[in-house]
Amino acid sequence: QVQLVESGGGLVQPGGSLRLSCTASGIRFSIADLGWHRQVPGKQRELVALTTNFGSTNYADSVKGRFTISRDNQKNTVYLQMNSLEPEYTAVYYCNARYKTVWREYDYWGQGTQVSVSA
Repeated sequence: QVQLVESGGGLVQPGGSLRLSCTASGIRFSIADLGWHRQVPGKQRELVALTTNFGSTNYADSVKGRFTISRDNQKNTVYLQMNSLEPEYTAVYYCNARYKTVWREYDYWGQGTQVSVSA
């Protein structure tokens, strides 16, 4: 059974930090491209950060210098360290895993974790 379980969300004051975790099971984690996305009500889900199976990373311009994505293939876990948080970063954050085999493509999502930045 495939599961992506996010944790680490919550309420934080502006300027604070959070670290999100997403632990996967039932997937070929080490060959997956892993991403963190966020969504606010009424808007499309957007990519925040991505780490490929080769270890390269990409970030949305709005989070560069504030967020760091990392992965631990031994623990099947991807992390998102979020620093200097501001209210505009309030959203539900989702992790995503994508990979291909010879036979098909796979695309999995977690259930999301709420991040709220407020004084």
